Amino acid sequence: MLTPNLTVNEQGHLCVGGADCVQLAQQYQTPLYVMDEAVIRESCRSYHRVMEEAYHGNGMICYASKAFSCKEIYRIVREEGLGTDVVSGGELYTALQAGMPAEKIVFHGNSKTYAELEYAVREDVGRIVADHLTELAMLNEIAAVQGKTVSVMLRVKPGIDAHTHDFVQTGKIDSKFGFALETGEALEAVKACGTYSNLKLLGLHCHIGSQIFDTAPFAEAGRVMVRFMQQIRADLGIVLPELNLGGGPGIKYVQNDDPRPFGEIVNDIIWAVRETCAALDYPQPYLLFEPGRSIVGASGLTLYRVAAVKTIPNVRTYVLVDGGMCDNPRYALYQSQYEALCANHAAAPKDAVVTIGGKCCESGDLIGEHMPLQTVVAGDILAVLATGAYNYSMSSNYNRNPRPAVVMIRDGEAREIIRRESYEDIVRNDL
Repeated sequence: MLTPNLTVNEQGHLCVGGADCVQLAQQYQTPLYVMDEAVIRESCRSYHRVMEEAYHGNGMICYASKAFSCKEIYRIVREEGLGTDVVSGGELYTALQAGMPAEKIVFHGNSKTYAELEYAVREDVGRIVADHLTELAMLNEIAAVQGKTVSVMLRVKPGIDAHTHDFVQTGKIDSKFGFALETGEALEAVKACGTYSNLKLLGLHCHIGSQIFDTAPFAEAGRVMVRFMQQIRADLGIVLPELNLGGGPGIKYVQNDDPRPFGEIVNDIIWAVRETCAALDYPQPYLLFEPGRSIVGASGLTLYRVAAVKTIPNVRTYVLVDGGMCDNPRYALYQSQYEALCANHAAAPKDAVVTIGGKCCESGDLIGEHMPLQTVVAGDILAVLATGAYNYSMSSNYNRNPRPAVVMIRDGEAREIIRRESYEDIVRNDL
């Protein structure tokens, strides 16, 4: 199996966290997102442990909630001692509603609205990561009106090639995110902060991309950022106390994927930061990391019911399911690879190669192509693995399809954490 929490029971049914996927599909209907709480908590703890052991607790792990945002996930990461990062007013509202302490929230986004910034300042969000000079001016104005001093960080593009899909590389100069180092733009942003009386510059932030297996780009980003912090000290006499190195570690989507353990990745980054600080005689900063996919991705799977099997001789076999790009757009966006299996015959050999097609009225509505799968018929339950990140969070009502429910498994028992949308929900805001 792809991950250790997946097993096959005596009936030949796929189980996740001890819960029978066929029974889950019958009880909660399909499509259905299923997540394993134990996997999520252990991922949180693995990050927390390495921060405590390798950096003596001088930092904070912040769950990147764009991967999967709902009240329950914020409750879990809060209980595990993590902070969180949010990228919209909606994510911020959800985190606060779930009881996440505002001081442990980092607010990101390259195009935050005035209203979102007003909301964040009003709620005393701990850190706001500024992405452009206009945002700094807006923040200072909002803070002055509210009579507050706002703690800000600057998002910097360190010029690192993360060797991932172009759509998810964010650290290169040609990116909509942040201030570039090469052009001097980042240093000018630091100077600009000094002109605003209601802003307090805490430090720098960078994020080089997503689904990265190689540790070297992360470590190099740490070195580049510390060197820039030293340049700021030399040129402006400012010692910045914090450094946020973002997230991006990859997970195992298919058997050939070979991600490094999370602890090793963070440990290597910490080593690079400490080594560079020592070489430059720079005080070690308070470190923040923002893993998202690597906390929730492997915990999840999606269950579908097979609607039909359509074979085009000498071309391909389509397995058509009752979901698709409306609940998982990642293949259409990135050609992301997944593994799938028949949940009600999970022990059977994969003796077919198929294309899994969705129900949306788009030729490109596919979950994957050339995928090994057991021979299936209409009515079988299909499980697509490793869908805990960027599936529910990127889902839509395209073709007016209701979003699926989400259930969380704990000790073999399921509880619903997000209700399935109804047709009434679809038209709720129509006038």
